[in-house]
Amino acid sequence: MSFKISNITVSKKNDPLIIAEIGINHNGDMSICKELIDVASDAGCNAVKFQKRDIDKVYTQEMLDSPRESPWGTTQRDQKQGLEFTKEDFQEIDSYCKSKGIDWFASAWDTNSQEFLRQFDCKYNKVASAMVVDESLLRSIASEKKHTFISTGMTTYEEVEKAIAIFKEADCSFELMHTVSTYPMKDEDANLNMIKTLKEKFGCNVGYSGHEVGLAVSYGAAALGISSLERHITLDRAMYGSDQSASVEPRGLRELVSAVRKIEQAMGDGEKRILEAEVPIARKLREHLNWEAHS
Repeated sequence: MSFKISNITVSKKNDPLIIAEIGINHNGDMSICKELIDVASDAGCNAVKFQKRDIDKVYTQEMLDSPRESPWGTTQRDQKQGLEFTKEDFQEIDSYCKSKGIDWFASAWDTNSQEFLRQFDCKYNKVASAMVVDESLLRSIASEKKHTFISTGMTTYEEVEKAIAIFKEADCSFELMHTVSTYPMKDEDANLNMIKTLKEKFGCNVGYSGHEVGLAVSYGAAALGISSLERHITLDRAMYGSDQSASVEPRGLRELVSAVRKIEQAMGDGEKRILEAEVPIARKLREHLNWEAHS
């Protein structure tokens, strides 16, 4: 359950939206992409997320022409273009996700890509940590007035504050996501107490986007009352790709979703009470004290 204060949605209980970040781990292969959607859906995730770039806007010509060996060729351009899906590919993704009953959305890395994504009318938007400082992109996203997840890796308080101001000005619902932008992230760098700090400093919901190996840090984040949880997923961490090593495999994803749902139930409401099931035990153990339960 949640309610809105101005343009900020505030959760009343721990019910994190669980996002399976496919990103570019599909390696440009639609069959792998669909298998990853199946993995996320079967595990009980709420949504899958992709990435979209106009590589000629995001990268310099010099960088794109530089050498890089990959399954798609010998240059950076070959590799970057090989990881980008076409309009027809995203139409297939849209149709497949609808058939599986799972939401999908994407983080755009430039305004051209954000405009491209509008044709699919996704439920959510996402601001990648790298793009928090791109004010033109933020204004383009906020103008759509869709709930937006704003990652905060590699950012200062001032940069986060500027981004929030843009979304408030546009009356666009948002939440922050505590993020550390290393791949994979060391557990000791997680700084999960930033979740509480961001909540207190900016007065909004805060999720967690993790790039660590394993699940323990994500469990810790869930216990801190996050509003969303995002983890990269993969079929096999040994597959080609820069994000694979920081991703969760199918079995781990099932364990993660199951545990997070148990954690949210276990958190309770913070009110002290004697449970009905405790009463007969208390009577037995306190019989010599003539103890009786009080409402």
